[in-house]
Amino acid sequence: MCGRYSLTTAPEAMRRLFAADGPLPNWPPRYNIAPTQTAPVVRRRSGPQGNEIALLRWGLVPSWSKGPDPALSMINARAETVATKPAYRAAFRQRRCLVPADGFFEWQTLPGAGGKPAKQPYHFRMKDGAPFAFAGLWEHWQGGDGTRIESFTIIVTDANELVRPIHDRMPVILDPSSYAQWLEAKTPAELLQALLRPFPARAMTAIKVSTHVNNPKNDDAACIEPAA
Repeated sequence: MCGRYSLTTAPEAMRRLFAADGPLPNWPPRYNIAPTQTAPVVRRRSGPQGNEIALLRWGLVPSWSKGPDPALSMINARAETVATKPAYRAAFRQRRCLVPADGFFEWQTLPGAGGKPAKQPYHFRMKDGAPFAFAGLWEHWQGGDGTRIESFTIIVTDANELVRPIHDRMPVILDPSSYAQWLEAKTPAELLQALLRPFPARAMTAIKVSTHVNNPKNDDAACIEPAA
């Protein structure tokens, strides 16, 4: 799964990377993005053709649901069932997005004091430190009182050789050459499904970081600094 990630790249650089235009929301460097928080996604505009960057809630809220439910964690969608599962299939057909990031966290379970397991966090990023994009879906929900929520989920797949010793799943990281194909409304489902594969491990690195990141209230550079 993917339960935390980072995005420290400036908004204007994100605009250039994802060929987005129109109004650009502003956000500070994020070192520890957690579920239910707001984060940027890249999607096709509903009006004139092109890409836009919008701030959405992490944790998909299906349009047919009663609203956000803390008991239902829809922060991740499995690649194997994303096209058929009721919560995701409409968004998979019509509302795909890119989720910008420059790293994500996973926790390794280790023996701890007194027999209690300990969790060691790792920050996975590109070797060159470049930002990238997860494959995501977005959805809109309208409440009876007029409340509107736009939300997103990150698609996950089998772990590559780098992530597998820590966790058996990883977020789908798209190659930049696939961004347009992922966002294009007319891309056939079988081609979309082919994109949902593990990213090559040779391009990535894993950094052991401190347990400072364990607390979602911590959102500073210490979350991604190598552990002592």
